[in-house]
Amino acid sequence: MTTDQSFLFALFGLVFILLIWGRIRYDLVAFGALVIAVIAGFVTPDDAFSGFGHPAVVIIGLVLIVSRGLMNSGAVEMISGVVLSSNRPLPLHIGIMSVVGAALSAIINNVAALALLMSLDLEAAEKAKRAAALSLMPLSFATILGGMITLIGTPPNIVIAQYRERVLGESYGMFDFAPVGLCVAFAGILFVALIGWRLIPNRERPGSIRTAEDTDLFVAEAQALENSSSIGLKVTELYPQAREHDITVLGLVRRGKRLPGFARYEVIRKDDHIVLEGNPKSIEAFLGSAQLDFAGKDKYEAGLTSSSLKLTEAIVPDGARISGRSSYSLRLLSRHGVTLLGVSRQGKRFRDRVRKLTVKPGDVLLLLGPEDRLADITNWLGVLPLAERQHSVIQRKKATLAIGLFLGAIALSVAGLLYLPIALAGCVIGFSALGIVSGREVYESVEWKVIVLLASLIPLGIALENSGGTKLIAELIVSQTAGWPNWAILTVLIMITMTLSDFLNNVATALIAAPIGLDVANAIGVSPDPFLMGVAVAASCAFLTPIGHKNNTIIMGPGGYRFGDYWRMGLPLEILVVIISVPSILFFWPL
Repeated sequence: MTTDQSFLFALFGLVFILLIWGRIRYDLVAFGALVIAVIAGFVTPDDAFSGFGHPAVVIIGLVLIVSRGLMNSGAVEMISGVVLSSNRPLPLHIGIMSVVGAALSAIINNVAALALLMSLDLEAAEKAKRAAALSLMPLSFATILGGMITLIGTPPNIVIAQYRERVLGESYGMFDFAPVGLCVAFAGILFVALIGWRLIPNRERPGSIRTAEDTDLFVAEAQALENSSSIGLKVTELYPQAREHDITVLGLVRRGKRLPGFARYEVIRKDDHIVLEGNPKSIEAFLGSAQLDFAGKDKYEAGLTSSSLKLTEAIVPDGARISGRSSYSLRLLSRHGVTLLGVSRQGKRFRDRVRKLTVKPGDVLLLLGPEDRLADITNWLGVLPLAERQHSVIQRKKATLAIGLFLGAIALSVAGLLYLPIALAGCVIGFSALGIVSGREVYESVEWKVIVLLASLIPLGIALENSGGTKLIAELIVSQTAGWPNWAILTVLIMITMTLSDFLNNVATALIAAPIGLDVANAIGVSPDPFLMGVAVAASCAFLTPIGHKNNTIIMGPGGYRFGDYWRMGLPLEILVVIISVPSILFFWPL
């Protein structure tokens, strides 16, 4: 072992220890290691920040923005809305949610797919009066499995594809991962739906399933605009959808006047206002299901490029400008372009129109408006926005456009007409031009810590490879498996990579294991593709711990899981992945 190799191994060892320790942010650990390597002369100053322009880094950032756009437009909601039902048997519910989660993870980032479906799964668990822990972990594992199906589904696939292009001159295509990924995902989903969930402790998370957000019930108004499917229905015919979304229909407003009682048997007409009670998220979901619009939303419609709307909750303190007044008297919509959509007052219901209701100190207001105006108007009103209580308004009319742009970008890339980063960049520009993602959301969508981690580790990985360090590890694996059949050596590489991924970030694991896989293949004289595919599968499959994959971390709190709960289902699943992936890889990517 040379001095250069010893130094880089020691540096990577320190990085691994700090990442497993977890007390220092992983992006700072990786960036600090890069700075040390530059100072020590193992990475040249010219190459120090080359990782930030690396195609893998660019693709990951763009995929996250595209994922936000597809969610904002309602394109993802169109797919996921059909899966929520509290009446299905638990295995069937897990199976359907897992299939949808895996399918979404194949076309958008798997973290975004879980973020969307997790709220639906929690809602289903509450309605079925069962522990959410029984279905959240299978959903998380399914989204991880689904990400392996396409190039853009999970960062390790992008890393492996770009590494192959650098060393062999040609990248993997969008669907080159699909044959193996589909085999592994199919087997994994069958396992979690039929057997895996039974291995999870039946433990409810501390406290109620309902969050603080859910406890604030707002009285709000929705409007039946032209082409709404609710026009012509009786109010009572909205009740089944309302119950499904935890909404109470309180009445009907016609020509500015509230009709008597609950107006159950009144037929809804164009421009009628339906009075609702529920939490903001449930209201927004119900409006999408019933094809209703937020009252006053038509004032914002300025074509396809209109700003994306936000819902913000704010509390009214003593002395606020709006205290003792109504939004109508302040001309909140006509003068300032913001609608008072709903009011929460300790569960009290009102007969007054929301916009004519006299606001009192202690009320919580639900404000609707363009994102760039809400901060100014809350300051002008003297109200206090509640932290983490801002909600995106789904732009359902743009769902078809969003899907078309995304599929067009993918088709151009698959056909070889556009380089994938350029195709995705064009999709992002289209989303921004159409107002599907705002300028702020473009930057908020990117997980910058992952970007810094990946961009910092790429030069370090190249330095280790150039020093012969990865070849040294490969020679060690080959020497320890001398005389073994090639499939057994591939199995060993997959198991080692999978173990690393359970404790390290999957991007870091892919960056380190890819050169090792290539060197092992070269040492035994076989094609490198089976070994690179093995690394891609293993780096993605981190099921033993909550720290191996971000999805596992996300569900830990909502599911009430403990660190030791993951291996119960994760260990047999990882064994199953090895059993399925090795013959699948060797069939589709012969040695």
